[in-house]
Amino acid sequence: MDVRPFKIHVPEDVLEDLRHRLARTRWPDEIPGTGWEYGANMAYMKELAEYWRTGFDWRAQEEALNAFSHFRADIDGLGIHFIHERGKGPDPLPIVVTHGWPGLFLEELNIIPLLTDPESHGGDPADSFDVVVPSLPGYGFSDSPTQRGVNHSRIAHLWTQIMTEGLGYRRFCAYGSDWGASVTAHIGYNFPEQVMGIHMTSASGPQPYLGPGARELSDRERAFIEERDEWQRDEGGYNHLQRTKPQTLSYGLNDSPVGLAAWIVDRIRTWGKGESDEEKRRRYTWDEVLTNVTIFWAAQNMGASCRLYYETAQSPWDLKQGERIQVPTAVAILAQDQTHAPREWGERSFNVQRWTELPRGGHFPAWEEPQLLAEDLRAFFRQFRA
Repeated sequence: MDVRPFKIHVPEDVLEDLRHRLARTRWPDEIPGTGWEYGANMAYMKELAEYWRTGFDWRAQEEALNAFSHFRADIDGLGIHFIHERGKGPDPLPIVVTHGWPGLFLEELNIIPLLTDPESHGGDPADSFDVVVPSLPGYGFSDSPTQRGVNHSRIAHLWTQIMTEGLGYRRFCAYGSDWGASVTAHIGYNFPEQVMGIHMTSASGPQPYLGPGARELSDRERAFIEERDEWQRDEGGYNHLQRTKPQTLSYGLNDSPVGLAAWIVDRIRTWGKGESDEEKRRRYTWDEVLTNVTIFWAAQNMGASCRLYYETAQSPWDLKQGERIQVPTAVAILAQDQTHAPREWGERSFNVQRWTELPRGGHFPAWEEPQLLAEDLRAFFRQFRA
């Protein structure tokens, strides 16, 4: 496997073209006074677009990103970008950290120093990690797949190859949120000899067996299923479109920077922690949001990222009777995330050894509550440090 250092650099002509397109945006109409009820709010998007065009400093963000150690690995003709930061403790534990959609590796940056250098952040140096944060295929600076079938199971294989063949770790730990939770579950299922334990922010991935002979659903499980179905009806339009017609969507997202930004911003606003728009705006700064959007724009891979929904829908993961993921598992539920599965639901699919209900945080835990998440990761994986 060819692993080589990588430096982020977006060509100036790409940035100039972006500013030109922003200046020539053809705005849609809007029903007055509807706020965000119909989707991304017009006044907000106009203000954000103007800041993106005239105030946002991509080069400053690029320089900050390049302070981390970036690499690219060529695996079977597919280039995968990842960050690899070495721990500063006496015996760092290797961990692969996987982001979700519409996030990127940026989601995980706040947690990296807390895991690599816990002593500098109020922790025990014995709890340090070697942290590897890959970009999903078709996200960020990873290549977009050119063939069918790059789903969560395939990504789990890629990550295990990077950790073992590329970086030389005999065994490692895994953590993920959103899509990253499902990838992490697949690592636990497919590679129990290589992964010591898995940590996720949802009991996500496989559909547990609920047929004849299965334990009867509890009241909390029934309530969770109803809540999940209701959320899909009210907020799952993006999901249905991306899992059925991602190519149709990709033309607009690849051609209009404001269209791309609206598609991402609406998800962050809906899923992220914060009761009011002002609180959300303080928590998810425009520089952070626009760094995320600019990477998708420059790499021209938002359409490819959406295709992961289609590939996932084509390969549903249903556990059989008596089957579950046996590696030690931790789940950290964040108080303000979308839906909350009860522990008994998670135990149908996973060997749950730690179940934490964190008092704060939404759908982007490493971005929103890195300290809480880091403490839970340290606590769970401490048992594997013998």
